[in-house]
Amino acid sequence: MDRLIYTAMSGASQILGRQAAVANNLANVNTTGYRSEEHRLRAVQVNAQGNSRALPTRAFVVDASTHSDLSQGPATFTGRTLDVTVQGPGWIAVTKPDGSEAYTRNGNLELSVNGVLQTRSGLPVQGDGGPITVPPDSKTTIGSDGTISVIPETGAQTVSTLGRIKLVNPPEADLVRGEDGLFHLKDGTAAPLDEKTTVASGYLEGSNVDPVEQMVSMISLGRQFEMQMKMLSSASENDKAATQIITQL
Repeated sequence: MDRLIYTAMSGASQILGRQAAVANNLANVNTTGYRSEEHRLRAVQVNAQGNSRALPTRAFVVDASTHSDLSQGPATFTGRTLDVTVQGPGWIAVTKPDGSEAYTRNGNLELSVNGVLQTRSGLPVQGDGGPITVPPDSKTTIGSDGTISVIPETGAQTVSTLGRIKLVNPPEADLVRGEDGLFHLKDGTAAPLDEKTTVASGYLEGSNVDPVEQMVSMISLGRQFEMQMKMLSSASENDKAATQIITQL
């Protein structure tokens, strides 16, 4: 059997992985705070084994790395007090169900039935003293540094500070994306509070996915996959032709 089949198969397999990543990006074009994902491929030369003097004329394709585009997405004004967008680089810290800390750019926050500030997916937002609980019947405001303040709707109109959203800005190289779409540090530790990171209340950051670029990439990958399939078909036809010649000798 022609070894071309194996090299073409490796290319087709990795192209399918890239197509899945592009499809996931397109599905999250309207997801708040989503970061585009890209699979980077590279060619690995196949070397002859033993004392063979065959030239290294073939190469396999492997997935070198998964890259996340951390550039900022467009901000949209909502006017909702619990909507925040991180200005510039930085992240909002949340607590996962297992107690570990993760980071998101999705500032579409809400209050649970118990008044706990959380994300739309139900993850509590990290505060300087743990989860932030907002009392009922009060107006909530979020300052640029993440400070949560409330004013009772009835009784004395006094401003009370409940806590401060933990805003972090670890090095991008230390961040990895989890299967849940949240980011965390490679070593599993918690990032320190960053005093320079600020938020804007009443705005939401959109996805940084460029739909036109992703559609062009999907078409290009489809053509590459078709080329790999033609190579597989050609290798199979060559193998059949060679078998017929041998049997006729």
